[in-house]
Amino acid sequence: MTQDLNLLELILEASLPVQVVMALLVGASIWSWWIIFRKKAVISRALKEADAFEERFWSGADLAQLYREVSQKGGNDGLAGLFEAGFREFARLRQRRQIDGRTLIEGSQRAMRVTLMREVDRLEQHLNNLATVGSISPYVGLFGTVWGIMVAFHGLASVKEATIAMVAPGISEALIATAMGLFAAIPAVIFYNRFSNAVERIESRYDTFQEEFSAILQRQAHVDEH
Repeated sequence: MTQDLNLLELILEASLPVQVVMALLVGASIWSWWIIFRKKAVISRALKEADAFEERFWSGADLAQLYREVSQKGGNDGLAGLFEAGFREFARLRQRRQIDGRTLIEGSQRAMRVTLMREVDRLEQHLNNLATVGSISPYVGLFGTVWGIMVAFHGLASVKEATIAMVAPGISEALIATAMGLFAAIPAVIFYNRFSNAVERIESRYDTFQEEFSAILQRQAHVDEH
């Protein structure tokens, strides 16, 4: 309890620039944790929806019927959105006459690529903010530390006999800024790496589905030509 009280006193008695640095670091930490919890929910939902749609897709369901179910639901993300965009473009082009199978597949693939880019961008949203917090926070904390130590030693200019006890409080409050910078940066870096890897795996999964679905549509276009 005494240590907590002393820590609080050091923060409250710090110079104004150091207090501003500490406030910025606390805000950055809160912001990064909000991003972490939000991104964790988004990625977990994407994986869950991908599992559910793949199970439905590979169950042997009629593609036209599956498309009607998906399009009626609306607001589809992930694999469902890829399927909807690809099949919609395939069906639209197939209604036109004198369009060969290659054109059908290329049009469907373009539609899925656009949707894929949009999905990846949605999954990566705010990850750059985590990277910013992780890379900048230690330097912001170090700035507060340097400033606090500079102020502490500057106060010794008018003192004839300097002791460590005179500068210890100032140095202690300055070092708190570095500790707070690390406290903000470490979780941000850890979860940035974790979420980046998760997004890469999901993107690879989407790419694989796109290739497999394109192969199915290619066989369908070949049947229509004959």
